[in-house]
Amino acid sequence: MSSPTTAQKPQTPPETDRDATRERSLARDLMSSSGMLVFLSIVLSLLFAAILAASFNPAVRESASYFFARPSDFLGSFGNAMRDFFTSLFRGAIFDYEGKTFVRMIRPLTDSLTNAVPLIFAGLAVAVAFRAGLFNIGAQGQLIIGALVGGYVGIAWDLPPVIHLLVAVLGAMIGGAAWGAIPGLLKAKSGANEVIVTIMLNSVAGYLLSYALKTTTYIGTGHNGKSQYVRANAQLPDLLGSHFRLHLGFILALLAAAFVWWLLERSTLGFEIRAAGANPHAARTAGISVNRTIMVTMAIAGGLAGLAAIGPALGTEKFLSGSIAATYGFDAITVALLGRSRPGGVVLAGILFGALNSGASLMQGAADIPVDIVQVSQAVIVLLIAAPPLVRWLLRLPEPTARLPRRRKEVA
Repeated sequence: MSSPTTAQKPQTPPETDRDATRERSLARDLMSSSGMLVFLSIVLSLLFAAILAASFNPAVRESASYFFARPSDFLGSFGNAMRDFFTSLFRGAIFDYEGKTFVRMIRPLTDSLTNAVPLIFAGLAVAVAFRAGLFNIGAQGQLIIGALVGGYVGIAWDLPPVIHLLVAVLGAMIGGAAWGAIPGLLKAKSGANEVIVTIMLNSVAGYLLSYALKTTTYIGTGHNGKSQYVRANAQLPDLLGSHFRLHLGFILALLAAAFVWWLLERSTLGFEIRAAGANPHAARTAGISVNRTIMVTMAIAGGLAGLAAIGPALGTEKFLSGSIAATYGFDAITVALLGRSRPGGVVLAGILFGALNSGASLMQGAADIPVDIVQVSQAVIVLLIAAPPLVRWLLRLPEPTARLPRRRKEVA
């Protein structure tokens, strides 16, 4: 009598695949925070920043020295300091109700939208990679290369008005896409860790920028460290006139968010990106080329990060400098986390961080609040979003319960 046939033991995936699966699982965990938790994280971080700012207020520290003799002085000065924090943030980021003219009153809102332009572009770059289970830490370098290419087109070329701007914007996108394709190619062909590769490429891009700002191609007869101004034909036009800094880049950022939504939710390539990010082994079984998807995704992410350079290079500054990228590439990680890797969420998160940056200047001048406090609040937002159980513990919220999918499409 023959023995029963034993089931074959499933093959264990290679070590590199297991590492990639763990990275994708971490990305999905970071993206799984609910909208309410994100809102509560923002509220808690702002409250923490207000308390921290009040703690360094001179009047609060003076009244704290005789707290037990007159506690009302301490409580009153502490409350006033917290009020000054929120009112100065509101006046500097949304509406300055103490402004003498209507232009001065609404200028904070337009400045917030202007500051959000590179954050939205770069946040979309990180978000697209997140949806594919990839960590694009190289948005900073991709933005720099985009600024170099787009800035070169704007400085060295002489084209008709509309064509010059289109070519400069396209050059910034191509430069960022080419720089982003490098880690994608290395990841797909050799299994190189995209986090390490993109971090190294950030340094390379920074040194290339320093070198370029010493060449006559960029600086002309000027000084090292600052390029010539881009030609007027390549500058982004103002949307509300010369009294405001808001330019066409904000509309382009919204269009880019709409494109990313269509790409991820309505296109075949977007389905492949989401499938590769959710389960690469199942995607391969379904006939999806995961390696090709990785390369294409990183190129798209790099192109979006390159477009982030048009905000400062062609819109607000209109020249290149060593600080042209600021910290947009790294802030983009926070924006993507806060936006839960969704285009609409990234737009709102970019506007929020643009508002925080816009309000920081007035907070420092009017309320004598260190500008670093705003950066502390941004860091706390990241901390709370990355640790949803911490928010639930602080607010004594119940653990989320699993829900059955309502739509047949979700089941499929």
